[in-house]
Amino acid sequence: MQKRRAQAPSAAVMIRPHHFRPNPETQGDNAFQSRSAPQAASELKKRAFDEVSRAATALREAGVRIDLFADEEEQTPDSVFPNNWFSTHPDGDVAIYPMFTPNRRLERRNDIIEMLKREFRVRNITDYSGLEQDGLYLEGTGAMVLDYIGRIAYVARSNRSSQTVLERFCAHFNYEPVVFAATGRDGAPVYHTNVMMCIATEFALIGADMIEDRERADGITRRLGQSGREVVALNIDQIENFAGNAIELQGKSGRILAISARAVAALRREQLALIENSVEIVPLAVPTIELAGGSVRCMLASNHLAPRN
Repeated sequence: MQKRRAQAPSAAVMIRPHHFRPNPETQGDNAFQSRSAPQAASELKKRAFDEVSRAATALREAGVRIDLFADEEEQTPDSVFPNNWFSTHPDGDVAIYPMFTPNRRLERRNDIIEMLKREFRVRNITDYSGLEQDGLYLEGTGAMVLDYIGRIAYVARSNRSSQTVLERFCAHFNYEPVVFAATGRDGAPVYHTNVMMCIATEFALIGADMIEDRERADGITRRLGQSGREVVALNIDQIENFAGNAIELQGKSGRILAISARAVAALRREQLALIENSVEIVPLAVPTIELAGGSVRCMLASNHLAPRN
């Protein structure tokens, strides 16, 4: 039972920003990011703050523990996406990651790590952030989509997923790397794997058509099916509406899927029915946050650690 619950943690960390905006440093390789914000800066900040607040409330009402931190720094416009700079693991390990752009490196926070150490059972912390000096990056569970049950790390090649760091992570954390090339509508590499892929306990969402090598795509889809999961194939339109950027969590009445309302609207009726066979869908309206090129999965740094109490 514990093994089956490994994929769906009952806690997560979220960041409520005071100075949110699409990050100019990340525009170069993030095709999901808006090039021009439709609101004034002050309105953008307020909307983002409110969207995170409402999302945290909805998840808490569903029974998920949300540790909500505030970010008042102007230099960290992407701080709302904490899953990129750290990850937690059921065996008590924490990883800290090297980030591609300089202003995203400022998002790392000792107070969050100290909270984890104080309130959860942390066995070991592995810090890869020093590899930034060598131009090596691996942006956490954005760059990697982890099958916690099968111990597989699925990774789309990009500026943010160094093979060297990935191999170190997999050796330290006992994962098998499955690496592939994936491109968007513009032919550019998909910047983060978690915009095109979500692995839950009993199903997986994947934009397999974006994987360049058809044999590789078929092999990954087949492997997901062989793990006992139903595979929900997403098309490029659904991926661009963040249907792949979802996360399974454990709520008070069972497993839930946290996903944006925009993504739910993009899914077909039969896809929703298949997903709802194993989880309750919790749609979260985050249109302002999505201007920055990420959605609900990016907003949640999943916490797989065991609580001390």
